[in-house]
Amino acid sequence: MSSNFNLDDSIRKIEDFPHKGILYYDITSILTNPEAFSWCIDQMVEYYKDKKIDAVAAVESRGFIFSAPFAKAMQIPLILVRKAGKLPGVTLKKSYQLEYGKAEVEIHQSDVPQGKNVLLVDDLLATGGTMGAAVELLTMGGANVKHIFGIIGLPFLKYADKLPGIEIKTLIEYESENVGS
Repeated sequence: MSSNFNLDDSIRKIEDFPHKGILYYDITSILTNPEAFSWCIDQMVEYYKDKKIDAVAAVESRGFIFSAPFAKAMQIPLILVRKAGKLPGVTLKKSYQLEYGKAEVEIHQSDVPQGKNVLLVDDLLATGGTMGAAVELLTMGGANVKHIFGIIGLPFLKYADKLPGIEIKTLIEYESENVGS
């Protein structure tokens, strides 16, 4: 498959969601397009194949979709970063601030590979709050997070500011969330 694939054509844009004036970038249209989905996974594997990645951690829930086939292709463990209250074992938890409130994520403590390099994945990188909390969780557990990957990046929301010292890779970036921009 060509590295010149136009991913933008496979991303559904929904105006005024979740609020008026917001342009929502929906990855579910990638999932209904086998060529687009395969291209995303192939790009991940190609980019990370020569980097020292010992495990991949995925943020609930859309991050799971891209991380599972990547983990299989790379033959590395998959660690799930879940919303609070979803994991039955001993967990590490981290609260973080949302635009309007708080949220909390957790991981199984025993899933964190001590001293190993972990790639952290989500479908879309926006403000960096969830990813920052996930980095803190993995670091608390003893892992090294040197890489973050997202299908879509919204750099105007300054996610990189909350993720200093970590290499961030996205397949496509959009410069505005406003309808008509």
